[in-house]
Amino acid sequence: MATDRYGHDVYNGTSEAAAHLDRAVEALLFFRPEVTEAVDDLLEAAPASPVAHAFAAYMGVLGTEPAGAAAARRRFDGFAAGLDVSGLPVRERLHTAAAESLLAGDLRRGSALLEELTVAHPRDALALFVGHQLDFLTGDAPLLRDRIGGALSAWDEDDPHRGPILGMYAFGLEESGHYAHARETGSAAVERNRHDVWAIHAVVHTYEMQGRFAEGIAYLDARTDDWSEGTFLTVHNWWHYALYALEAGRTDTALGIYDAALHNEESRGLAMELLDAAAMLWRFHLAGSDQTRRWEALADAWSARADPPFYAFNDVHAVMSYVGAGRVTEARRLIDDRRRWLTEPAAGAVSNHAMTANVGLPVCEALVAHAGGDHDTVVELLWPLRRRLHEFGGSHAQRDALQKTLVEAALRSGRHDMARVLISERTALRPDSPYNWLSRARLADSVGDAARAAVARDRANRLGRCGDLVSDRF
Repeated sequence: MATDRYGHDVYNGTSEAAAHLDRAVEALLFFRPEVTEAVDDLLEAAPASPVAHAFAAYMGVLGTEPAGAAAARRRFDGFAAGLDVSGLPVRERLHTAAAESLLAGDLRRGSALLEELTVAHPRDALALFVGHQLDFLTGDAPLLRDRIGGALSAWDEDDPHRGPILGMYAFGLEESGHYAHARETGSAAVERNRHDVWAIHAVVHTYEMQGRFAEGIAYLDARTDDWSEGTFLTVHNWWHYALYALEAGRTDTALGIYDAALHNEESRGLAMELLDAAAMLWRFHLAGSDQTRRWEALADAWSARADPPFYAFNDVHAVMSYVGAGRVTEARRLIDDRRRWLTEPAAGAVSNHAMTANVGLPVCEALVAHAGGDHDTVVELLWPLRRRLHEFGGSHAQRDALQKTLVEAALRSGRHDMARVLISERTALRPDSPYNWLSRARLADSVGDAARAAVARDRANRLGRCGDLVSDRF
């Protein structure tokens, strides 16, 4: 029987299929688009391989594209209809069960099955990668860290793929708050392969979470050719650069990046790219910057998708776009549709049910309330959720747009004690963030403490001078 590069048997597969599997996994680990062609080649070479069909199913789910998931489900169902699962080896049986769970919308069961698989097969890079991405989609930071940490000892120092495994571990460490360890681990991965965009992304997150935007800018600038084009993560890493520029007060650069990389007429309209665009424009919205033209184009892109209920995190960013464009009726229409869906008997079987009911809809309602200037309602909706937002997925950096919405609502509603707590929390974690010090200045102004406001504003201005490090490429 043929084996893959990790020594696993390729059940119902030839040496040709094993080569295609290795090529597909390699592309997947480094977020290269050729993974799609490699999986198609794998399916053609091994049409009876459970791992090949599971791989295709995973690809259909991880992009959070409802149409892609539906197509993957139809193909997988056709394969599984004639499959005797009881006769499969354990590894293939678990891959098949995980794929079935994901295609049915049960992300957490799929995640658990893949964790079970990697206990016995810690060098199954496909299972590790997919499980890691599921941990991201479900906002499970401890598992995002420990799934990879638990397998790491099985990867020898000289293994060519130990690097991307380290990159995954770095991101899990960062999301769990181990910033120094995450930066060290991610840097080690990048040293092994300078094109490891997930490892670069993990290091970038460590700087973002500590408000060290000048160092983040320098890090990305030093590696621009390694991350800035040709991967599934290109748009997202440009989003990180734009975040740094915005923190540095370089709004022109942030908008230049938005127009060139985040959303324009050439954009593909993928959910994960549209949500980055929405999250960036929402920060401008909170700052009172009029971006009507950009919001309109983005809202049109979301509207054209006409997504069914699939992933609440995407829904929130669609609502952001409708609100930003002043199309509150469309935002309400989406909210009403999701409320109807929650009453359907089958809805409770999918992970997105709890994500939508417990987090997604309250957040959407808060965004609509913000649009209407009802900041008291925004506070009432977001304050209880501020330590639970991870339950509907994404990263700390992505969810920070919602945390900032709560800060803004507390300031605008005159809830000074609440605003003080929120701003104090942020400043303690990110003492080098100009945004945090400007927020402190606004709070001091609100309570009539002009001296404290002046000191905070001066601190923000001094920190913001690091913005001179931002490239003028845009």
